[in-house]
Amino acid sequence: MAAATAALALTSAPAQATPGVVVHPGMEVRQDTNVCTLGFVDPQARVAFTAGHCRGSGSVGDRSGNVIGTQASFRDNTPDGTTIDTNHQIADWEAITLAPDVMVNNILPNGRALFVDPAIVPAPGLPVCHFGVVTGESCGTIQAVNNGWFTMANGVVSQKGDSGGPVYVTTPDGRAAIIGMFNSTWGQYPAAVSWQVASQQASQDVISATSANIGAAHP
Repeated sequence: MAAATAALALTSAPAQATPGVVVHPGMEVRQDTNVCTLGFVDPQARVAFTAGHCRGSGSVGDRSGNVIGTQASFRDNTPDGTTIDTNHQIADWEAITLAPDVMVNNILPNGRALFVDPAIVPAPGLPVCHFGVVTGESCGTIQAVNNGWFTMANGVVSQKGDSGGPVYVTTPDGRAAIIGMFNSTWGQYPAAVSWQVASQQASQDVISATSANIGAAHP
């Protein structure tokens, strides 16, 4: 994933940003009229992720209007926020190339470091927490795992504006392992796309784009 996101960072023109602005998971991001939550930040690759349905015309800003990056790639097959059945695979993520002048970290507003642990995956009954800019942090358990997405219950809440927010498992060392990003609701249950699936799709898109560029340069 690190190699793929590094490549992604090189494929988009850098945005002009306000020096000193800090980009971190759980912060508010704005694209055109869309207000969402940043789900994951890779400080080394300088790439961030949110929900695909949060995408806009290209520039990504923070709550104060500071430019923090540029939309690089996305997938979104549920633009109306609805799901027909649990067999439907939801793809809802956006990758953002962060501007060179912004400061980047992986610390959630609650002080926990958000990281990736491939061994921690969604499973029914797994205790999880979700952070959104509207509802803050709420915790509960996974209700069901479906085709690339899962639903949550027993305390997890969400509202419009929380889209893209990280869903994570608190680890014994006090950190947070991301397992998803908030998408919408399915019935009464908040739903999130699987981070494992979203990151794999992002890697595939980067590889495809890189291959296309190489092919165009060397026919």
